[in-house]
Amino acid sequence: MPALPADFTLLQVTPELETGGAEQTTIDVAHAVVAQGGKALVATKGGRMAARLEADGGRLAQMPAQSKNPLVMLGNAARLIDLIRREKVSLVHARSRAPAFSALWAAHFTGTPFVATYHGVYNARSNLKRWYNAVMTKGDLVIANSEYTRAHVIQEHGVDPSRVVAIPRGVDLTRFEPGMVGADRVEALRKAWGVAADDRRLKVVLAGRLTRWKGQALLIEAMARLKAVGAPGVLLLLVGDDQGRKAYCAELEAQIAAAGLRDDVKIVGHCDDMPAAYLLADLAIAPSLEPEAFGRTAVEPQVMGRPVLASDHGAARETVLPGETGWLVRPGDAQAWADALVVARDAGAAVRQTMGQTARARARRLYSVDAMCEATLQVYARVLEARVLERRP
Repeated sequence: MPALPADFTLLQVTPELETGGAEQTTIDVAHAVVAQGGKALVATKGGRMAARLEADGGRLAQMPAQSKNPLVMLGNAARLIDLIRREKVSLVHARSRAPAFSALWAAHFTGTPFVATYHGVYNARSNLKRWYNAVMTKGDLVIANSEYTRAHVIQEHGVDPSRVVAIPRGVDLTRFEPGMVGADRVEALRKAWGVAADDRRLKVVLAGRLTRWKGQALLIEAMARLKAVGAPGVLLLLVGDDQGRKAYCAELEAQIAAAGLRDDVKIVGHCDDMPAAYLLADLAIAPSLEPEAFGRTAVEPQVMGRPVLASDHGAARETVLPGETGWLVRPGDAQAWADALVVARDAGAAVRQTMGQTARARARRLYSVDAMCEATLQVYARVLEARVLERRP
């Protein structure tokens, strides 16, 4: 890890700490800073992951960081200015657009270095939305979570390529380690999800919050097409929180019932033990309708030795090697996904195991938390050094 100043204090600003890749990265980087002897603060509304932040030695600064109300955002800027001064913050790191405005204002007001991570390829159908998205590019440096995202930032906002650094998200190789997951954990999930011990179907996990663009409805349609031509031999497990999207969840339930798939598709809800979930599965699937900026649900299962079916766009083209670590499938095409499930099913356990081991070796090399944290701390050191050089006569 690069050496940071002895009195280094990081302030990360993110809407919530509920669940998701940006939130996990926030926790990971805070942990790395504390391990270096620095202080790590996170300004956020809070959430279920806040306890993990504090257990790792980070500190929570609770405020309505998730709000897009301009008056609340101004209030957050004032809160952040006070926090920066009180805690002698060395660098501010924003991880989402709405709180980035407050963080940028506070950083400018206090003369504090500012970086932002572009965690997603945000839609911009108007100049106003493009301006809103561009707040993530206004700091000393921009971090993109994949080469795909980096190219988008440079093209969309006209940013100097030297100011945009690609740092892929990292997977916790200690947590996602097959040898550390006991059979009891897998068995507990099997029972909780109603999967029979003697079920020989291809068990497929689609992990991700229940939102339309993640492709759950598309996969149910693919399963319906398989059922229409005979027994599919596939069990699809939809793993993820609806985050209040009750109408969409009800729509999925109705779609499953209408297709007669209640025995073939299960909505199992939020899961705190994804390593065990991937070991329960034979295959992971990531059918996002829109390009993923990184897509950790296509990477984590590979670390666990499971091949992946992923949409053929976005960062999946970087993280999945077709025919070696998984398969890439035409986005949004239910028949293509049905066909791909058949290919994966008929490949057989031995082929899937070989692909899984290839995937595991590659993912461990390229997408570890340690590599991600080291690269992020290098960005911090680079920004701090540049500020020092600017102040020299």
